[in-house]
Amino acid sequence: MVSSEQRRRQLAREKYERQAERRAAARAARKRRNAILGASLAVVVLAGGGALIGTGAFDSDGKDKSPQAAPTQANEPTAPVRKAVEGCAAPAPGTPNGKQWKTEPAMSIDTAASYTAVLDTNCGKVTLSLDAAKAPHTVNSFAFLAGEKYFDHTKCHRLTTDGIFVLQCGDPTASATVPGGTGDPGYKFADENLTGATYPAGTVAMANSGPGTNGSQFFLVYKDTQLPPNYTPFGKITGGLDVVQKIAAAGTLEGGTDGHPMADVTFNSVTATKG
Repeated sequence: MVSSEQRRRQLAREKYERQAERRAAARAARKRRNAILGASLAVVVLAGGGALIGTGAFDSDGKDKSPQAAPTQANEPTAPVRKAVEGCAAPAPGTPNGKQWKTEPAMSIDTAASYTAVLDTNCGKVTLSLDAAKAPHTVNSFAFLAGEKYFDHTKCHRLTTDGIFVLQCGDPTASATVPGGTGDPGYKFADENLTGATYPAGTVAMANSGPGTNGSQFFLVYKDTQLPPNYTPFGKITGGLDVVQKIAAAGTLEGGTDGHPMADVTFNSVTATKG
């Protein structure tokens, strides 16, 4: 006859074995997911509202909306911890203005002139030369949004470090911890300058969710990247490529090859000027 103590021990052992099986299954699922993601990065293009490899619906502020967050249970994954990145300071105080427009702005740039943009980030300045002749609508939109201070206080919400080497920015809904990739200025405009487009280090190009869906999101290429010619190249980094490379070298917050930058990259201001 089995004693009550023996029965108790048997039940405890069976509970432990079930927990161990669940943990093993969860680890296996994570490995499969990471393997799929790693393989996809070599061939998957920028898509999904401008986000890399799809997108989801998230609250823009990233706060827990439940009345009280449940306590962390043993063996549950913990939230990633942001580490300081050398050369990055606290962002300037402020929040994105979130302005919206129904239609693309009227052309106001001189397509025969040169234009310069300065991305003043909390990790350093990045200077861009914008190609108004080859991508007039894109440069016109970028200059318009910069003039409206649309980019000010927005975060660069995505970094990829395997196969595709880009820092993606320009989403006013992105937070430091919740994936962005769905924000836009309310209007879309057509692709430009795609014939023979390549994406070597220093390229500045538009992110999109399909043909003719350009908005405000763009990406900075910090290492030669192979992509299909589907993303409007509209400028080149002429200063501060080392800033972007430093951000990339710090990796992602989540520790993978596609996620938030470990550096909380924020535009203190973005300006675009003729000349």
